[in-house]
Amino acid sequence: MSTAISLLNIDEQKIEELNKKKLSITQEQTQQAFAYEWSQQEAYESEEHAEVRRKWMFEKYCNNDPSKLKEWLAGGKKIILDAGCGSGYAALIFWGELLKNNYYLGVDISDAVEIGKEKFNNAGIPGDFIKVDLLDLPIEDKSVDIIFSEGVLHHTDSTEDSIKYLSKKLKSGGRFMFYVYAKKAVIREFCDDHIRKAIQPLSDKDAWETLRPLTKLGKAIGDLNIDIEVPEDIPYLGIKKGSINLQRFFYWNLFKAFYRPEFSIEEMNLINFDWYRPLNCHRHTKEEIKSYCKNSGLKIEYLNEQEAGFTVIAIKQ
Repeated sequence: MSTAISLLNIDEQKIEELNKKKLSITQEQTQQAFAYEWSQQEAYESEEHAEVRRKWMFEKYCNNDPSKLKEWLAGGKKIILDAGCGSGYAALIFWGELLKNNYYLGVDISDAVEIGKEKFNNAGIPGDFIKVDLLDLPIEDKSVDIIFSEGVLHHTDSTEDSIKYLSKKLKSGGRFMFYVYAKKAVIREFCDDHIRKAIQPLSDKDAWETLRPLTKLGKAIGDLNIDIEVPEDIPYLGIKKGSINLQRFFYWNLFKAFYRPEFSIEEMNLINFDWYRPLNCHRHTKEEIKSYCKNSGLKIEYLNEQEAGFTVIAIKQ
């Protein structure tokens, strides 16, 4: 039976050799952070959490039209490379049953791939997983049809280098689908980096617990459910005029403290941990992302711009 690993002629011995290579200090820390995060399965396995994530991905990748997934997979079985798959969570809730008729390869730098294998098996979805650095893949150039990278490339040493490297693995006409963070308001950027630096010396477990008071504050502000009126733009702080929910004002302009009324503290804390813990956490402008794609031989087919980040679907030229 053909699998992604057999079709791509992936050598397990080669993977072992690649994993012996030394990572940068920041990438090694990021690797460990995500291994810990994805092990906290109780913080992201609820149906409420999955439904919110699923709707958001359909919104930003498909413009709320999930039928596009079938369009992208039309014309025979596709080889889908999930670049930075983690536990396979995003792929399962986005592609779902469609993966059964295609070849899925999940690649991650962390041990979360073991959780991914188990999740795919429990869901009855075929898929292969390998643990390896995204910038050191044991596959030939021009060998995959789709690269899916949901919120990962900004966690590598260089978003630009990652896009350039991975785009080489695409067949001509293949699609590169990815989401990366956008730069935020001035105070938010400062506070985010300050918090990230403050928890850096801690263990992952202690960092998780240290972020809990921030998460509780976000919930307290969100539960107020009140709006404020910003009378005028404050461009030197990146603050825009208009009516805005108080929690959203804090969230976009001061510091990230995620809030959803239907989420538990643990679910919200995981999202805050995901943001603050990895040392590799690059933020970008739209112009930068366009430039990275152009310089990598990618033609942008669709770009969804939100305050949180940019979602891109690009075609390999």
